[in-house]
Amino acid sequence: MSTGSRSITVGIDGSPTSLDAADWAAREARRRRLPLRLLHAGIGPAVSGRVPDVDVPAGRTRTALDRAAIQLSYAHPALEIIARRTGTPAVQALLAAAADTETLVVGSRGSTGFAGFEVGSVALAVAARAARPVVVVRAGELPEDERAPATDGSPPDSAPYLPVVLGLDVDRPADDLIRYAFDTAALRSAPLHVVHAWTRSEPYARPVRGPRPGDTAEHGDGAGRALAGTLQLWRRRFPGTTLREHVVQGHPGPHLLRASVRAGLLVVGREAGTGPGRAVRSLIRHAPCAVAVVPHG
Repeated sequence: MSTGSRSITVGIDGSPTSLDAADWAAREARRRRLPLRLLHAGIGPAVSGRVPDVDVPAGRTRTALDRAAIQLSYAHPALEIIARRTGTPAVQALLAAAADTETLVVGSRGSTGFAGFEVGSVALAVAARAARPVVVVRAGELPEDERAPATDGSPPDSAPYLPVVLGLDVDRPADDLIRYAFDTAALRSAPLHVVHAWTRSEPYARPVRGPRPGDTAEHGDGAGRALAGTLQLWRRRFPGTTLREHVVQGHPGPHLLRASVRAGLLVVGREAGTGPGRAVRSLIRHAPCAVAVVPHG
C-alpha cells in the first residue's frame, strides 16, 4: 500500500458545501489518525505542498485552496494537511485521487468552480466510478450533526455518535462493504444498524408451493436468518460494536431514507464495475446525513 492510500482526500472547489465536506473529512482523518489531502481541481496550474508551504506571498490573492487549508489548520492544529491544486478536470482528478487514498470525500453540491459541472453531478460521477469508498457530505453538515443531542449541558463534541446505518443485500458478496461499516462504527463507538430489505424475488422468499396467507411471515423469517448468517462472522470480529438488524419488506430506498434521519452516516454499496443504482443516487441527493458509497464484490 502506498503512502498516499493511507490518507483521507477531499475535493475543494471554493463553495460552502466543499468546505463543509472538508471539515467532515478532517474529522474523519483525525478519527482514523491519517493525514488529510486537499485537492482543488479544474482551475489554475498544478501546485502541491503541505500547509506551511501554502502561506500566501505578498501581493498574491488567496485561492480557495489556500483559504481551506488555513481554516482547517486552525480548526485541527494536530492534523497533517497536504494541499494540492491541479488543472486536470474535476471528475478525472478526483477519480485518480480516489485510487490512491483510503476514502474520498466530496460535497453533495458543487459550484461552477468545479469545471462547470451541474450541481451534484461531480459527486454522482465520482461515486459511480471511484475505486475506493466515496463519502458525499450534504450542504450545511456540522460536527454536531454526527452526534446525539447533548442534554446535560456537556460540550457537543463529547456527546455519543449517532448510529451508522448500513444497507445490505445478502444475496451478493459484500465483505468490503460490511468491513467498512463495522470499522466506521467501531471508530466512533457508535451502534451499527443494518437494514436488509427483501422482496418475493429473493431466493429464500420463493415457496415451492403456491402463495398462502402465512408466506409473508415465512419470507421475513428467511430473510432474517440470511442476514444473521451473513453478519455472524462480523459480530465476532467486532465484539464491542452494538449491532441491530432490521429486516423489512419492499424496496430498500425508502427504508434507508427513513433510517438515515436518525443516523450519523449512511453506508451503501455498489458492485465494482457498475455505477450506483437509482436508489443509491436518490439517497445521495436526499439523505439528511453523509452517505458513504463503497465499491465491493
